[in-house]
Amino acid sequence: MSDLPSARTRRQRLLAELIRTETIGSQDQLVERLAAAGLAVTQATISRDLEELGAVKVRRGGVQAYALPEGIGGRDWSTERLKRVLQEWLVSAEAAGPLVVVRTPPGSAHLVGVALDAAALPAVAGAVAGDDTLFLAVREGAAAATVAADLRALAGVR
Repeated sequence: MSDLPSARTRRQRLLAELIRTETIGSQDQLVERLAAAGLAVTQATISRDLEELGAVKVRRGGVQAYALPEGIGGRDWSTERLKRVLQEWLVSAEAAGPLVVVRTPPGSAHLVGVALDAAALPAVAGAVAGDDTLFLAVREGAAAATVAADLRALAGVR
């Protein structure tokens, strides 16, 4: 058994390093940067790697660029950023028992889930994201209907 990291692991480490150190706004840019580093990959491979790394596009300084989950927490991910993500991607939010069901356009639930997790809303214990739906577990003592209403208000959705 080899101690050498797999090609996928090496590629994903390089991708993560590029995302952390450069402003990368497209998958094509990542393909080019990896090619310059001697790795020939397709856009489809980059897409899968970004999904596995949890990378999402965020707006920083007026520019959209990829960020990793650890790079969007804390002060950098304010309520205003959460508000912008919700305004762009939230379709609906409704209470269902102790859960809030959040709907997004196809392929966008992960982006909204990362934003919600990073915002660390006190009433939300956690989120599970699918393709276009998130389930938010609401903490005991908090009302799912209130959380849903707060998300809709931030997004400007009724």
